[in-house]
Amino acid sequence: MRKKIKTKPQFKSKPKQKIKKVPDVSLLKVPTGINGFDEITIGGLPKGRPTLVCGSAGCGKTLLAMEFLVRGAIQFHEPGVFIAFEENAEELAQNVASLGFDLDDLARKKKIIVDYIFIERSEIEETGDYDLEGLFIRLKHAIKSIGAKRVVIDTIEVLFSGFSNPHILRAELRRLFRWLKEQGVTAIITGEKGGEGTLTRYGLEEYVADCVIVLDHRITDQISTRRLRIVKYRGSLHGTNEYPFLIKDSGFSILPITSVGLNHKATDERLSTGVPRLDVMLGGKGYYRGSSILVSGTAGTGKTILALHLVNDACRRGERCLYLASEESTAQIIRNAKSIGINLEPWIQKKLLYFNVSRPTYTGLEMQLVTLDSLLKKFRPSIVVIDPITGLTSIGSSEEVKSMLMRMIDILKSNYVTTLCTSLTHGGNNIEQTEVAVTSLIDTWILVREIEHNGERTRGLYVLKSRGMPHSNQIREFLITNKGIDLTDVYVGQGMVLTGAARKVQELKEKAAFRAGRDKMERIKRELERRRLLMEAKINEIHAEYESLEEEMHEKLKVHEAQEKALVLDKSVIAQMRKADHKIDQDQDQDQDQGQGQDKSNADKNSKIKASEVKK
Repeated sequence: MRKKIKTKPQFKSKPKQKIKKVPDVSLLKVPTGINGFDEITIGGLPKGRPTLVCGSAGCGKTLLAMEFLVRGAIQFHEPGVFIAFEENAEELAQNVASLGFDLDDLARKKKIIVDYIFIERSEIEETGDYDLEGLFIRLKHAIKSIGAKRVVIDTIEVLFSGFSNPHILRAELRRLFRWLKEQGVTAIITGEKGGEGTLTRYGLEEYVADCVIVLDHRITDQISTRRLRIVKYRGSLHGTNEYPFLIKDSGFSILPITSVGLNHKATDERLSTGVPRLDVMLGGKGYYRGSSILVSGTAGTGKTILALHLVNDACRRGERCLYLASEESTAQIIRNAKSIGINLEPWIQKKLLYFNVSRPTYTGLEMQLVTLDSLLKKFRPSIVVIDPITGLTSIGSSEEVKSMLMRMIDILKSNYVTTLCTSLTHGGNNIEQTEVAVTSLIDTWILVREIEHNGERTRGLYVLKSRGMPHSNQIREFLITNKGIDLTDVYVGQGMVLTGAARKVQELKEKAAFRAGRDKMERIKRELERRRLLMEAKINEIHAEYESLEEEMHEKLKVHEAQEKALVLDKSVIAQMRKADHKIDQDQDQDQDQGQGQDKSNADKNSKIKASEVKK
């Protein structure tokens, strides 16, 4: 007998393993409260870790660090300690007062401590071991006295200014940064800009710090611009581009312009252009709300006037408008608007219209963006006019201006703001091209141009494109009157477009031709009427002749009928006469018949009597 061999399964199922929960090791962050900074750092600075802020003189290192402390104390209820080596508490309080910060008040409320430590570089001598215990004791006491969560050390170079040994410097820097971490405070340490290839003077601090931020104050074509860049951020994603920032009366304002995406919303809501016939050309309803509009044309064609009509109509509806002008002052714009029947002063008094007037060369391209972003947050307009955008070419190349305008339009659309830009074009055959080449970014493009004919220059307007709506492809003559803009139809025919006096002459010719044609038709109508009257007269004459014949015929018929009646009467008399004679004859015949009948009856009776007698 064969033995049955038990076979083992080839694969053995493994017991289910319990999935271990991965602990959340994401880096905790502390919001700074600085406008725009927490966005590019995705939450703020690393909590409980030191951050190095470095840059050249005048770039804003101390102000950034101080705003970090002040915002933390006011907005997040986190007290802070500021260790200063170059400016005392009084000087710092005076300097940051321009930003609206009251350090003395915060110090009285025990929310901030400013500790000034004087170090004379000539008195420092590197001998033996270097010890930071004195600084640690002083700083620890300040932290505990107010329960500080934030610390600033400004600047680190002063602390190590008398030492040249890089090994000692690196070791002490590590020791300082490690001690700050052990205290559980979020710290900012400022550092001066180093030489070529290094961020700081010693070139060591950036390697020890967990987060490194570089501030830059550069001059390009005599235009000053401040920028911020995050060089490294351990344990966290962050924006790696350069971001322009502005130091103004409310503190730092950083614009994350390069991170703006195409996530703005679109709506079917429309708003009037302020010119009724232009609304008709744009599908009868005007612009889309939140869209971008470009009005381009040569000088003197009325681009600004179109913008003023939009602003005036929006303010009349109670909407806020921001007007960014770079070629005319506010007073000049108001005066010029009055000449076309638009009074802007009431809207300014009601705070519905705000003018921001400055030359483009006053700030750089990036600062234009920062200024716009700041005004959007402060004024919150629904309509923005930029008049003109071609002025920006004086502070940058066409590619730089286009890049800036792209980000500007994205910012405005993300804030659901309707934007109208004017652009100056040069004469010639390329009027449908702009100097900054931004037409691909525009939703509605209106072109105003000059038309020359018979020694006269007139204005014409047409819509080159308008996304998402049916629009007119016709040219309209653009008239500027004391009551505003008036769009009229141009004469188009025989391969030419006529405007102005030529159009008037053509209209007079057409009116004359129309009157001539109308007169001819009137003559034809009169001739037809005359012939109709002649025809009716002939018809009446024939009708009268017919009636005369008819009457004669009736008379003849009456005579004939009378004759017939007389004849019938005569016949009846004769008939009656004949009937009387015939009756006499009949009576005589009847008498004879009656006599004969009596005789016969008597004879019959006699015969019957005789027959009866015979029978008997």
